[in-house]
Amino acid sequence: MENSKWVATVASIWIQCSCGASYAFGIYSAALKSSQGYDQSTLDTVSVFKDIGANIGVLSGLLYHAVTNNHRDSTPPPSSRFGSGLSLVYLAGAIQCFAGYFLMWLSVTGVIDRPHVLFMCLFMFMAAHAQTFFNTANVVVAVRNFPDYGGTTVGIMKGFLGLSGAILIQIYQTLFYGKPTTFLLMLALFPTIVSLLFMNFVHENPSNTTHDKHHLNNFSLIALAIATYLMIILIFQNIFIFPSWAHFLTTIILLILISSPLQIALTAQRNEREESSSPTITPLIVASEAQVDSHSVVEMNLIQAMSTVNFWLLFLAMICAMGSGLATINNISQIGESLNYSKVKINAMVSLWSIWNFLGRFGGGFVSDLILHRYSWGRPLFISLTLAAMVIGHLIIALGGSLYFGSVIVGVCYGAQWSLMPTITSEIFGVKHMGTIFNTIAAANPVGSYIFSVRVIGSIYDKEAREEGGSCFGIHCFMVSFFVFAGVCVFGMFVSLVLFFRTKGFYVLLMERRSKHLE
Repeated sequence: MENSKWVATVASIWIQCSCGASYAFGIYSAALKSSQGYDQSTLDTVSVFKDIGANIGVLSGLLYHAVTNNHRDSTPPPSSRFGSGLSLVYLAGAIQCFAGYFLMWLSVTGVIDRPHVLFMCLFMFMAAHAQTFFNTANVVVAVRNFPDYGGTTVGIMKGFLGLSGAILIQIYQTLFYGKPTTFLLMLALFPTIVSLLFMNFVHENPSNTTHDKHHLNNFSLIALAIATYLMIILIFQNIFIFPSWAHFLTTIILLILISSPLQIALTAQRNEREESSSPTITPLIVASEAQVDSHSVVEMNLIQAMSTVNFWLLFLAMICAMGSGLATINNISQIGESLNYSKVKINAMVSLWSIWNFLGRFGGGFVSDLILHRYSWGRPLFISLTLAAMVIGHLIIALGGSLYFGSVIVGVCYGAQWSLMPTITSEIFGVKHMGTIFNTIAAANPVGSYIFSVRVIGSIYDKEAREEGGSCFGIHCFMVSFFVFAGVCVFGMFVSLVLFFRTKGFYVLLMERRSKHLE
């Protein structure tokens, strides 16, 4: 089987499906808390290191650039060989993933003495930080292989990462249900093995882009099918008690769906060979030192990017969008309890968040690609639109409307940032240092989460709870917080609109360049 960009895409999808273990913290958090004798604040401290590790990926970006930069001009070409310096990025992630979760498993099972909480924070950080290495390699390779459809490919990769938590939980419920400590061992082994098995199939090969969109749409349909299937399973599991055979059957169907992208890749690969005589379209984004305008250079390193206004506008917009979105999901259980929602309803909302997150990740990339190619509207405009929708979602929650409806809006819009931000990064600052730059901007997620979760929601809730004698019930517990979030998102809309107008000419130039190559 030829190691084409299509096979690379499938390998990346499978790795993404396995590496989102940070989204499954709720499965083993109770076992971690009881075995280590933690109180809730200590457990929250450990979970903060999970968020930091999963979002601070600067090292993965630097490693990606260091190990791949020397291979791009080498012979034979990447398409004819398996493996490259890129494998070192996956290996670094695999080592951290195994070490972090395995050490946590040893601690929870009592094989080693109970470690100091700082060491447990380190274990959690390593385990979550591994995700950035897998994610950086998969996303950057996807953008390089499909430069004219960066939004769609980033949406696919980020979408499968968003679904991975639900996928891992389904496998756990089939094989190890009721054994959260065993789930930790599974998290140590499963992503590690999957990444090591498929890492040599992932490589850069930006070949003919004439018919990419059709096959990428097929990948998108598979992603939507898996998301729909998982949503149906989650709903039924919250209504009925599944016997063991039902868990096995639903998991087998899920694995068949996950394996189906291979057929799309083989078809695309065959069609590409048959049409090899057609002219190759030059990628939309290329390494160049030419200035597009006075503010933007096509290829920048991290220091150069951080010296621009555009970088900080994007970073500030992400603090507003990602920070308020993550603060919402981090506190959704407490919000539901204060509004007297049943445990079943709260669990359903938490489980379904991964589906809304996926829809945002997938839809943000797909729709922004569609509008960019049709109208040449820059992607920062879609950040403004999603922030406008988040204002509505936050106001629905603040006014005591349906928490289901509000969380759907916020979840979809939060997910959209994860496909929009990396793609905008590649377009404004270039792809050469994309991994380092977008992972630096991603630090806005934990920064915003800390500000809005601890300093806004936490402080206001504690104040209300003290006045009521320890616990807070009713709309007022979170009303002020979500009014603040709505205001923050309005500010983020303004910031992203400024970025849109600053880069408007840049996007028009990119699309004019593509049109010339299509003629």
